[in-house]
Amino acid sequence: MITQYNFLNTWLKAHTKSERGAAMVEYALLLALIAIVAIAALKVLGDTVSTEFSGINSGLSDK
Repeated sequence: MITQYNFLNTWLKAHTKSERGAAMVEYALLLALIAIVAIAALKVLGDTVSTEFSGINSGLSDK
């Protein structure tokens, strides 16, 4: 009986001490930071970018 307990205890410790979840949280925070920077850049450069895309669109539709 004690051997089964030791096996189960060792198995549970090996499978619950994983740090994969921590890495996923770090990637999610990095992705959120990139999204915030992209949104801020679009807010700041919005009119300029819109004008450029409109010019490109009209240039492509003329051909």
